[in-house]
Amino acid sequence: MDTYNIYCDESCHLEHDHQKVMGLGAVWCPLKERKMISEEIKAINIKHGLDPNFEIKWIKVSPAKIKYYKNILEYFFNNNNLRFRGLVIPDKSILDHKSFNQTHDEWYYKMYFTLLKRILHSDNRYNIYLDIKDTIGKYKVKKLYDVLSNYMHDFSRKVIENVQQVRSHEINILQIADFLLGALVYANRGEFNSSAKKSLVDFIKEKTEHPLTKKTSLSEEKFNILIWHKNDLNTDVF
Repeated sequence: MDTYNIYCDESCHLEHDHQKVMGLGAVWCPLKERKMISEEIKAINIKHGLDPNFEIKWIKVSPAKIKYYKNILEYFFNNNNLRFRGLVIPDKSILDHKSFNQTHDEWYYKMYFTLLKRILHSDNRYNIYLDIKDTIGKYKVKKLYDVLSNYMHDFSRKVIENVQQVRSHEINILQIADFLLGALVYANRGEFNSSAKKSLVDFIKEKTEHPLTKKTSLSEEKFNILIWHKNDLNTDVF
């Protein structure tokens, strides 16, 4: 059994943040390649005159660093050990949680389940790392662990070995998830008020040969996208 690390992040996940578009994203790689990938990302940082531990974040994108971020994208698309899956909710303001007898936070973790269940395979093992969301996330992460394990019939926890919260500034592969998800959400928001960010979105479109505002085939392995609508799925999975 091969072991994979899955690094997850979210964008505009709060219920009343005045943002319509919400996203969840995951980057994963073989555990045995994790250290090499991390060192290669640090080498890119140094190449561009940055601290080796420079934090890769979508909100930090600027015209001055456009070459750097394109280099990061080139590295992702050229590295066969890195894959991304993103889930986009185009308009979370129309959600009707009462109809599903749930809170917004409960629905948030149902969306994490929807994101991750297509990545998991019973013939592999996984460590799942989520960027710290809030102080009560520990309980919800345990519930997510339970649900994913039940879905995989992994009652002995041999497939999903670990689900835990981590700090994104300490893990540069998780930062890649932040960056790619940020670009995906930005593309679906459709408000291109930054020429630097738009050029990066266009770069991803060119690499993926996909508009980023439509779902990809489930068989798409490198840059997989799900555009979620409330009537698409029964989300009452908990």
